[in-house]
Amino acid sequence: MNVIIVGGGKVGMYLASMLMGRGDQIKLVELSAERLPRLHRDLPEEVIALGSGSDPVVLEAAGIRRANVVAAVTGADETNLVVTSLARFEFNVPRVIARINNPKNAWMFTPEMGVDVALNQADLMGHLIAEEMSLGDMMTLLKLRKGQYSVVEEKVHPTALAAGKALRDLDLPRQCALAAIIRKGELIIPRADTVLQPADEVIAVVHASHTAQLATLLGQTA
Repeated sequence: MNVIIVGGGKVGMYLASMLMGRGDQIKLVELSAERLPRLHRDLPEEVIALGSGSDPVVLEAAGIRRANVVAAVTGADETNLVVTSLARFEFNVPRVIARINNPKNAWMFTPEMGVDVALNQADLMGHLIAEEMSLGDMMTLLKLRKGQYSVVEEKVHPTALAAGKALRDLDLPRQCALAAIIRKGELIIPRADTVLQPADEVIAVVHASHTAQLATLLGQTA
């Protein structure tokens, strides 16, 4: 995949390193020459393009016409919006992702501004903390579809409603699927006749509206 990242701060540099590690073609556009020495310590020189990501000439020189994805992750929301608009409406990039620094600006990061996915760090962190506080021992491993779904893990409590029952007999939430069960270090693929045992580690994909119901099934009963 060909990816252009605009913004060479900690987020941009980490993202570039991670994507390069999985084999993607990366170009990182950074405005500040002062950041170049630090970037060069962690990234190949040919990956870095010095210039403004809000300048169409700079973006074109960075290869935006070949890009599958553009990620605008600078520390300035106004810059990220300019980048997303250019990427979508000037260069027709298929996938455009933007970082939101100030939650009050989230309302502007819409498809009308060229944004496919807006990452509101403060909002995601706040919801994640609130969710972890409310779900007891359930751990969120991954967020999917802008936080609508989560990959979660929870150990079956000895007094749980699900303990000792076959999966076919559980009243699982409608938008929930058990992906795996880890029992004494071994991974088990869930089947209808699989019986959950105390201390089983259950990994599930569940909609945000049903996480509390799943936690009630697997957690300690009152």
